[in-house]
Amino acid sequence: MIIGITGGTGCGKSTLLSELEKRGALVLDCDKIYHELLKTDATLLSAIEARFPGTVENGALQRKKLGSIVFSDKNALADLDKITHAAIKNEVLRRLAPKPRLAAIDAIGLFESGLAALCDVTVAVTAPVDVRLRRLMERDCISAEYAQNRIVAQPDEAWFREKCDYVLENATTKADFQTKCLAFFEELGIMDVSI
Repeated sequence: MIIGITGGTGCGKSTLLSELEKRGALVLDCDKIYHELLKTDATLLSAIEARFPGTVENGALQRKKLGSIVFSDKNALADLDKITHAAIKNEVLRRLAPKPRLAAIDAIGLFESGLAALCDVTVAVTAPVDVRLRRLMERDCISAEYAQNRIVAQPDEAWFREKCDYVLENATTKADFQTKCLAFFEELGIMDVSI
């Protein structure tokens, strides 16, 4: 079974992924894959530099510089997504080739990239905007304005709710959300969660 996980930045998707990984799932975090590809895929980096001149210096992507462009311009973000989605999807397919018993694909752009078509079920992880803002600022050491721009640049919660088969709300503590994750696993009947 392949579970597609999506939701806005700062919602807590990594907690759900961690719980799946503890139970033997192959976890494919598309954000991490993207950052790995930025180090290993010169074609991807060149395409980003061609569309967003000045965002690559000495062979390394300047993430905050690129972020300041794409998180304030929906057209620029759409262009970046077009560049990155194909590279990420190819890498996900390569990693799924051994056909694991259970896998999870975590991608904010799960539907836009075509990765949802690979999934047996999809789940949106949601959280209130104020909670997401605080998490992003703490996790990424960024300003409230930059965190807000990242949130606003992504689809809203209603969009994720409409697209996905399941919704897991993550509005309180990590421990509470882990309990919800376990209940979700039991509901799907995907594994023994009595570990």
